[in-house]
Amino acid sequence: MQLSYTNPVYNQYFADPFVLRHAGRYYAYGTGPEGPERMQFPVLTSADLVHWECVGWALAPLPEANRYWAPEVAFSEGVFYLYYSADGVEGQDHQLRVATSATPTGPFVDTGRVLAPNTPFSIDVHPFQDRDGTWYLFYARDFLTLDGDDRIGTGIVVDRMRDMITLAGEPQVVVRPHSDWQLFEAQRAIYGGVFDWHTVEGPALRLHDSRYYCFYSGGAWHNDNYGISYVTADHPLGPYRRPAHETRLLKSVPGKVLGPGHNSFVLGPDGCEYAVYHAWPPDMSARLMRLDRLTWQGVAPVIEGPTLTPQIIRWEIA
Repeated sequence: MQLSYTNPVYNQYFADPFVLRHAGRYYAYGTGPEGPERMQFPVLTSADLVHWECVGWALAPLPEANRYWAPEVAFSEGVFYLYYSADGVEGQDHQLRVATSATPTGPFVDTGRVLAPNTPFSIDVHPFQDRDGTWYLFYARDFLTLDGDDRIGTGIVVDRMRDMITLAGEPQVVVRPHSDWQLFEAQRAIYGGVFDWHTVEGPALRLHDSRYYCFYSGGAWHNDNYGISYVTADHPLGPYRRPAHETRLLKSVPGKVLGPGHNSFVLGPDGCEYAVYHAWPPDMSARLMRLDRLTWQGVAPVIEGPTLTPQIIRWEIA
């Protein structure tokens, strides 16, 4: 069977896309827009990664919460866990939370747990299960000190999970911003100071040939410098290393695709791996979901995009 698609694969606002493959179907969860009665996180479903249908919203609003970002879903022992960040609950800035459901489409019910309560700002949570069954949680938090060539701004850490709603409380640094292209805002007034603020966020872990690859997005999500790079390690907790010749795997195509980033990975019906990510069209009207293949050149990952022309998915019907 052969199927053609052209990006974007969904033409409504759908940022920070995460795709779960479960029981032969695909489920996508994204940031915004709100649903009826301020329901959060639109849920899409598809049989082929190409044709998507909105089937509702995942989460009822929390008291006092203003903004909700970057949902991801994990499945463990018959329960679906939705990880996300919310801002404004009890006057707090963005904090990591988790909700549960018996089905991938929800509704998910918040557990009342804050996953990293001692972190004043945390976003972009990413659960990962290793080969031995251990779960780890990657997320982004702020750093206000310099360390080597690391810069002040938002970086990524990882912690082991004691269970699906409890962290060990021993976060390890994965990657901090370190390059000019990762500038979020020059002379940003924040935390009582003024900083050239740099950002890396949106972690997505892949295991390839016994090596762990943490893909991340850097720069300003609302700007054309946003793009994707990676670091590697021999264990989910690190230490992580930058590639010898660091490059952006996805970056803007001027005048056509702007700010590609915040990706997840999923196995397609053709047996190929795909990066699912968002990007802006030239008029910056909405972050839209896009899809491109992940391939490997030895130990180096390649994301074949952002593509602008029709792409083919081929697979055999069993």
